[in-house]
Amino acid sequence: MSEKKFIEEEYDVVIVGAGHAGCEAALASARLGLSTIMFTVSVDSIALMPCNPNIGGSSKGHLVREIDALGGEMGKNIDKSFIQSKMLNKSKGPAVHSLRAQADKQDYTRFMRMTLENTDNLTIRQGEVTEILVEDNVVTGVKTYSNATYKAKAVVLCTGTYLKARCIYGDISSYTGPNGLQAANYLTESLKNIGIEVRRFKTGTPARVDKRSIDFSKMEEQFGDERVVPFSFSTDPDSIQKEQVSCWLTYTNEETHNIIKSNIDRSPLFSGMIEGTGPRYCPSIEDKVMKFADKDRHQVFVEPEGLYTNEMYLGGMSSSLPEDVQHAMYRTVPGLENVKIVRNAYAIEYDCIDARQLHATLEFKNIKGLFSGGQFNGSSGYEEAAAQGLIAGINAALEVLGKEQIVIDRSEGYIGVLIDDLVTKESFEPYRMMTSRAEYRLILRQDNADLRLSHIGHKIGLVSDEAFEKVENKRRLIDSEIERLTNIPVGANSKMQKFLEEHGSEPLKTGSNLAELIRRPELSYEVLAEIDIDRPNIPADVIEQVNINIKYDGYIKRQLHQVEQFKKLEAKKLSPDFDYNLVSGLRKEATQKLNQYKPLSIGQASRISGVSPADISVLLVYMKQNKQ
Repeated sequence: MSEKKFIEEEYDVVIVGAGHAGCEAALASARLGLSTIMFTVSVDSIALMPCNPNIGGSSKGHLVREIDALGGEMGKNIDKSFIQSKMLNKSKGPAVHSLRAQADKQDYTRFMRMTLENTDNLTIRQGEVTEILVEDNVVTGVKTYSNATYKAKAVVLCTGTYLKARCIYGDISSYTGPNGLQAANYLTESLKNIGIEVRRFKTGTPARVDKRSIDFSKMEEQFGDERVVPFSFSTDPDSIQKEQVSCWLTYTNEETHNIIKSNIDRSPLFSGMIEGTGPRYCPSIEDKVMKFADKDRHQVFVEPEGLYTNEMYLGGMSSSLPEDVQHAMYRTVPGLENVKIVRNAYAIEYDCIDARQLHATLEFKNIKGLFSGGQFNGSSGYEEAAAQGLIAGINAALEVLGKEQIVIDRSEGYIGVLIDDLVTKESFEPYRMMTSRAEYRLILRQDNADLRLSHIGHKIGLVSDEAFEKVENKRRLIDSEIERLTNIPVGANSKMQKFLEEHGSEPLKTGSNLAELIRRPELSYEVLAEIDIDRPNIPADVIEQVNINIKYDGYIKRQLHQVEQFKKLEAKKLSPDFDYNLVSGLRKEATQKLNQYKPLSIGQASRISGVSPADISVLLVYMKQNKQ
């Protein structure tokens, strides 16, 4: 009998998982020249969208733009595969404007897979990783279910919602990943064995229904923007103007809520059958009905899953109620009276981690070379996952190359806010990005992500010289145009007063300049075109920045001053090996938390739950006395 042999291969970086985090991590690593292998339980599930059929949205659109500015792929991919696009919050200030695009799910997966398969240095492998190999607290590779060994200098965990996944509705429970895909049932034990603490979270998804069984006449039609704005700064806007598909809006009602309330004891969420904690900001319909009893209706967004399918997604009605209850409650919604369910709504439980076990680089504190990104870090959403995957992939590559890893801080991007929140703050439910979480959101707008972050992507090597030069040229055009407008005087003559009156603006009492006029709410760069006779021909994206920078100049300067103060605290570095028991005067809780989480700066220490401003003052005095 011949001896049993097992495969053994060697790579620079191993990526575990091929969801939105895994795709960005794998592309970043491979594009930086490192031999990279990406494992997935199913090659057909690469960049799968198991829940909502859209990319972006409030604050999430900021993340996609930032991923693009750093050299990631998500923005480019949705520009290829969208079927409707809309800029949200246009009636509000530019800080909260955010792109959201409906995707053709199959196209999104297909285009991302095509990109991955044609990327140099990247190998895609279908197989389940069951063990992380570690020697002396340094990662050395992974082992698969088939006992094949893949040696590596860095490993990135992007397992999403697959670890010990369990899908549940009513009393039906199946141990599968999303969309009935194979769960990863063995890796959790390996993680525990190497000292990683694991927790249980839950998320859910609504039913998918047959478009032919919907009466759209009872719903409000939702259109895309007349002029589509691309997600990627590299996408030519003219190339993506196309006919768009409509979405639809309807509402639950008292009858819907009564059905849910009378069957709430059969919900696994309320019966105790589901152990994991669900997302507060994306609750199930039964959660909404029970927690917001004063609401007589809730929005239901009916969204197409793609151009070549009749499946429609019922946004706002995720549920884990039994099949018969789902059937009854969906049919109470206007337009869904005769609806046919294609796929039941379900909840999914999965293993993940408390991300406070990670540095801000997304490397595990106790295992060198092991990184983590995406929903495995306790977050929710495709965009949050992709952002973390990109940073984890970049830093894994930089680790192998012997270069300094990067950290995007809170003043530089929403990505910085996302990761900083995850690694410093205690979270009891899947984390969701929101604009309110960003203290410096006026300067962290989606429209200027390229100006903020492209230099980092270029320095790393993910943004080409040509692309970076375009950004720098855009910056020069913005600065020179603002300077030009500031230096063009405007007199209080009759022609000017008449112009102002025609546009509902107060007459001038003294001389001014064009920049001062743009600051008026009712005026803009475009409106002033008729009196700005020497106006140069500049691109629309430059005009947008000129308008915003002039109109919000005072607020922007104030926020930049706040950032200066923030940077001072971030610049005061702390050693990850420091023993906080040496600092007399620290409260006991603060000492325990600081020793547990090992912050890399005073700024990060100040954001740890349980560390007070007084503790920070004590720490600063200690550092000054000891010249640290």
